[in-house]
Amino acid sequence: MKIFVFLFPQFNFSAPKEEAYFKMLSEDELLACRMKETHLRNKKSRLSLLLTKSGSHENVSPEKKPPAKPSHIAPDMAMRWSDSFEELLSHTDGVEVFTRFLRTEFSEENIEFWLACEDFKTTESATKLQSKAKQIHAIFIDKEAPKEINIDHSTKAAIEKNIRQPTKSCFDTAQDKIYSLMKRDCYPRFLTSDIYLALTKRKGPPSMTRRRSRSFVFSERPEGTAAW
Repeated sequence: MKIFVFLFPQFNFSAPKEEAYFKMLSEDELLACRMKETHLRNKKSRLSLLLTKSGSHENVSPEKKPPAKPSHIAPDMAMRWSDSFEELLSHTDGVEVFTRFLRTEFSEENIEFWLACEDFKTTESATKLQSKAKQIHAIFIDKEAPKEINIDHSTKAAIEKNIRQPTKSCFDTAQDKIYSLMKRDCYPRFLTSDIYLALTKRKGPPSMTRRRSRSFVFSERPEGTAAW
């Protein structure tokens, strides 16, 4: 025979709500409730583990924590990045700083796509190659992609055809186009940005100020000269 105990927590203001709630349940119901809570906690733990793994090197998703602002970069090292765009991308810190700059222009999908393609070309497993190809397409190429890059229709169509049987070169054309875009448009602006100039300890170009024209400077009229 089950025994139910009913308490009225409104008459005991110091009693926790959870304690008052569980005292209203029978012993069997209390056990079932605890088992349900344990199942939910285990489910949340598995979900957290999956989300953690999704940020690993094997996953090309761009949804990662932004890198901390690099404060250890020597000015002479940062100065070398102005030699060429290739020099900038050859340094890990250079890529991080350039990515931060692109975020200020809301175009970070370009460098993220380029990096994803670089990682894609190092993949040896055919299974992983196909998986990554689908992920890159879903994130950067598809018309509903959350970080769709700006490429022409023919390039996009070629990619959608090639990823059915992906090879390491199936994104090369799009990657080259995005690389050229960053080098031509983004890189020059990066070199004059506050983010880069702060690292090199340099100031931006001085603002143009209009000097006073000499024609507006009047000297005293020498003696013996006629008045104007």
